[in-house]
Amino acid sequence: MQLDDLSRRLIERYQHQLPICTDPWQAMADELGCSAAEVLDCLRRLDEQGALSRVGPVFEHSRAGASTLVALAVPQSRLEQVAELVNRYPEVNHNYLREHDYNLWFVLTGPDRQSLERCLEDIQQTTGLAPLDLPMRRAYRIDLGFSLEATP
Repeated sequence: MQLDDLSRRLIERYQHQLPICTDPWQAMADELGCSAAEVLDCLRRLDEQGALSRVGPVFEHSRAGASTLVALAVPQSRLEQVAELVNRYPEVNHNYLREHDYNLWFVLTGPDRQSLERCLEDIQQTTGLAPLDLPMRRAYRIDLGFSLEATP
């Protein structure tokens, strides 16, 4: 995929530290020398092209409630149906497919551990599949940013 100049600058500058203010799109536009509409149009194009997975904050889950990684072993014939059911829960994010017996993985986030347990029970009842609950024991911080600048 070929990125235009604004797309490249937007991705390079805002992989980390989005502006926290009442109008982040305008703050980004001011810094990039364009309009807020151009920033939003650029983000829409990148999303439509599959170049973005999300735009938003990453929270320290232990400060904002509770979360857990969950895996389901879904028969291939039910994969789309189960993914659709799981995606209906507002607590679910980062839902993705893996090549493994446990092939549907997602993160549950809620106000406390009890709410996650209720959600896990409901997912099991709704899908008929037993969720594998994998709460984080220790955080490993990694930088998920990638430079788009040419390197020698």
